Amino acid sequence: MTGRSFTLRELARHVDGRVAGEASSVINGLGSLSRAVAGQISHLSNPAYRADLSGTKATAVILVEDDLADCPTNALVVPNPYLAFARISQLWEELPTLAEGVAPTAQVAESAMVHESASLGPGVVVGAGCQIREGVRVYPNTVIGERCTLGNEVRLMANVTLYSDVELGARSIVHANSVIGSDGFGFTPDAAGRLEAIAQLGGVTIGTDVSIGSGTTIDRGAIDYTVIEDGVKIDNQVQIGHNCHIGAHSIICGCVGLVGSTKIGRHCVLAGMVGVGGDKPIEICDHVTVSGMTHVSSSITDPGVYSGSIIHNRMSHWKRNALRFQKLDELAKRVGRIEKRLT
Repeated sequence: MTGRSFTLRELARHVDGRVAGEASSVINGLGSLSRAVAGQISHLSNPAYRADLSGTKATAVILVEDDLADCPTNALVVPNPYLAFARISQLWEELPTLAEGVAPTAQVAESAMVHESASLGPGVVVGAGCQIREGVRVYPNTVIGERCTLGNEVRLMANVTLYSDVELGARSIVHANSVIGSDGFGFTPDAAGRLEAIAQLGGVTIGTDVSIGSGTTIDRGAIDYTVIEDGVKIDNQVQIGHNCHIGAHSIICGCVGLVGSTKIGRHCVLAGMVGVGGDKPIEICDHVTVSGMTHVSSSITDPGVYSGSIIHNRMSHWKRNALRFQKLDELAKRVGRIEKRLT
């Protein structure tokens, strides 16, 4: 963590909160309720951690008005403690070191336009026709294909690969080892059953303030572009197929897989290991949450929370139930016949 420090009064102004206690207290870092030490600020954002409040050693705690009476130290009172904590945490963010300018070992095509304020690390490759705009930071060994555009303050971490025709909006970040714009999975068999590739001629458009985790792959479109709208947050090891469209401010958690042409609405959440794919392209409307390991095989048209996973059980119980699953169709038919006789 950096050596920065702020008074509690300064932090309150930063998040539009109210200080209860000594506003001149100096805060030099962050800590959890149970482990924080003097000089650190913590937060109570989840009732599950309320038991840790009374014994905290933090110099200050971010909390709501209702928890103030139980706080043994200074407090920063806000309507949404977790949001305030997120904004305060950014004050201590320390970016990996990257020298200003273009490293001697970087390779930049003559036709590429690189803003003088951009930083390109060792081993970076920038293809023809690219536009690298103000404040962009590209970390070592990242490869940027032809005709890519990086908006202001975009960050590409080490070993990222952008294929050609990828556009990233301002302040977006792509973490290490992700691949954006690789070919979509498109093949069709000929008369002999040999698979013929369908050329993937589209690109990828990514909006502003998008975060893409490590080891994630986003395929280019077959004809039209794959689109990730503003503010989307994508976790590690996610697979997004060609021509997918993800609406603004949606969250895609780790190991999610989307087949090509899937459309996700705005403000949706796909929890870990969700799979989306069916007999035809699937659309999910705005404000839908899908719980972990659920398989979405048809479109969702009503907002809400959806789940299709099976709760864990002891192995002996699970095996017995799994055998009974195979008889559900037979059981349903028997019940149907009984109902007909009764009516």
